[in-house]
Amino acid sequence: MKVATFNYCEKELETRPTTEDFDSPQTLVIAFGAASFLENSEPLKKLAEKFPTSKLIGCSTAGEILGETINDDSLSVAVLRFEKTCLDLASAPVFNADESFSAGEKIARALNKPSLRGIIVLSDGLSVNGSQLVAGINSILPPTVIVTGGLAGDKARFQQTWVLENGVPQSHIVSAVGFYGEHIQIGHGSKGGWDMFGPERRITKAKDNLLFELDGKPALELYKNYLGDRAADLPASALLFPLSLRANSFDEKRIVRTILSVDEAAQTMTFAGDVPEGSLVQLMRANFDRLIDGASDAALMTMRNNKSETDVFSLAISCVGRRLILGERAEEELEAVLEELPPATQQIGFYSYGEISPYATGYCDLHNQTMTLTTLSEN
Repeated sequence: MKVATFNYCEKELETRPTTEDFDSPQTLVIAFGAASFLENSEPLKKLAEKFPTSKLIGCSTAGEILGETINDDSLSVAVLRFEKTCLDLASAPVFNADESFSAGEKIARALNKPSLRGIIVLSDGLSVNGSQLVAGINSILPPTVIVTGGLAGDKARFQQTWVLENGVPQSHIVSAVGFYGEHIQIGHGSKGGWDMFGPERRITKAKDNLLFELDGKPALELYKNYLGDRAADLPASALLFPLSLRANSFDEKRIVRTILSVDEAAQTMTFAGDVPEGSLVQLMRANFDRLIDGASDAALMTMRNNKSETDVFSLAISCVGRRLILGERAEEELEAVLEELPPATQQIGFYSYGEISPYATGYCDLHNQTMTLTTLSEN
């Protein structure tokens, strides 16, 4: 496998990597860029023209990752030419949350062919219910197929996102690439690093990803009490105080949920993933050192599944809330990741509205506020 990563500019696209060295049906081009590329898509068009036979995936971001650096209003690109691994693309529309499960089913069916080893899925970040999307995927695929990815971002604006379909940026799309054959090595890891505080409360009224009541009281009212002055900045301020969710008091598996929108009149909150009735939730807040340690732990997890020491590519998807909390220290979590991965690992990624990865092994879950890593190599 040959890998090249770069930040797009006219000159760099012309000189590296060369089309002759990389373009092929077994080449994957990954591009992460600003939400504004939805209207100004010329750079993405030129990228597609340079690699006419390659497979293209990508999405908008809340910050573009290239190696150990974070950029805004740019385009981070990775070009991966596989020697022994076949690729295939699939996409599905998702105009509202109710279509999320069927979109996951459609993508999984399209990619579920013999020797499928893994999938990277990128989704519209606003119109999808991420939990239902992964549930649809899981309903078709066996747990041995590794599924990772994330939800597109738009800084902290929550106004518009895009995903590449046939090389063109579009809203209301879920797109995915499948990896086939025995030579592909896929590692995955996902960790948070947030501290829980306050009482654990039970969800007494909810529907899918819409939360109405906690302990029989309006959910938004309770949440605002904890946020204090920050409540005026909802939903963006909710990124700083996510919820930890578990099925019951005996369950050690905790999933983090972040708010996408609020309804003042109904006193409800809409989350990026499901918040099932009867589940227990607890507020979380940032711990700087633990957030960076969490990123390091995620990198260590990936190497349990990917033992390669050479030509490793790392796809880093971190939540926008982590970036807002870490501020000027945000690049430290990227440095922590690369310190644990093999030397010369090349990395791009993005800050997202949700991360997709197995919790540890098996079926994938939707996560929020995590650093989620996928490593790719060939043996």
